Amino acid sequence: MNQDQIIVPLDVSDLDSAIALIKLLPEVTFWKVGLELFVATGADILKFLKDENKRIFLDLKFHDIPNTVKSATQSALKHQVDLLTIHATAGREALTAAKEVVKNSGDTRLKLLAISVLTSINTRQLAFDLKIPLELPEYALNNALMAKECGIDGAVCSPHEVLKLKEVCGKDFLLVCPGVRPIWASAGDQKRIMTPKQALQQGADYLVIGRPITQTENPAIAWSKIIEEIKT
Repeated sequence: MNQDQIIVPLDVSDLDSAIALIKLLPEVTFWKVGLELFVATGADILKFLKDENKRIFLDLKFHDIPNTVKSATQSALKHQVDLLTIHATAGREALTAAKEVVKNSGDTRLKLLAISVLTSINTRQLAFDLKIPLELPEYALNNALMAKECGIDGAVCSPHEVLKLKEVCGKDFLLVCPGVRPIWASAGDQKRIMTPKQALQQGADYLVIGRPITQTENPAIAWSKIIEEIKT
């Protein structure tokens, strides 16, 4: 395990708060920028992170018609981010279009990730709310396999799906796991969780750990506690 495998989300609503958090945690090398912050700041936060030599997970979860996904991916390339998300349910054509954009650009940095199933979704919601007649692990696996067939580099998934996805999609298929909570943290709104150490042992490539770090009185201490928990 190395510290680069932990991605910390900048789940704040303005640029000043984001910068303050980044400066508070200088040891963190990989940051996630999601919808809330990107809508609030645009590319300003991405420029700041690049200037600080940080890696960027741009988690915008593109879900649109293929041409729009293609154009959005082209725009994302300009920001030199490292990871970019697309909902697998956007379909094969959209996933393939995004991959072709990256391939044709010659950019070897950017890796595309498919959202298999949001970790806030549980089995009951999948069946009763979304009317999908598959068990949740099977549905996640099907979406990840479709993404792999389209050339997508990896998937965002629950830690509970990592073993099976690595077995079926191969060890080079990147798996990024939210829904990770240290043993001393509450689950919050995440339904399918594991501890950081457990998730890495399952084969996760990256962990997204937010509130246990960013919503504590001392984020730096929380970060150190998580690193220590993983190493012991």
